Amino acid sequence: MTVPGSPVPRFHLAVPVDDLAAARLFYGEVLGLEEGRSAETWVDWNLHGHQFVTHLSPKPAPHIHNPVDGHEVPVPHFGLLLPVPEFQKLADRLRTAGLEFVIDPYVRFEGEKGEQWTMFLLDPAGNALEFKAFADDSQVFAA
Repeated sequence: MTVPGSPVPRFHLAVPVDDLAAARLFYGEVLGLEEGRSAETWVDWNLHGHQFVTHLSPKPAPHIHNPVDGHEVPVPHFGLLLPVPEFQKLADRLRTAGLEFVIDPYVRFEGEKGEQWTMFLLDPAGNALEFKAFADDSQVFAA
């Protein structure tokens, strides 16, 4: 987890969900995030030190897809860059929970600059999440 006072700024992101109980199950139980403050229409989550909020919204956000490596990548999406062992542990946790991936975990750019593991999934409200893990973290922005 990111510690307050870290040199890396923490972000705040709010996403719409149509069922707070389902969001609590997914983000709290499946992903294992710590729940923070909440009200009848929103819940704060600790997303590895970032403030992530699920807001009750009966109307889903529109989605588009962009082709990447022969996959249809959902847009918009958000997620985290994890160390490879944490990525693999999360992928196993998601498989054990019976989650269906939009894009199964796989390696992009294998043996090349920017080699990375990636996977995509949807939360119960249809928000797309991507988790990544770079073989060499110094190559996150490699061109």
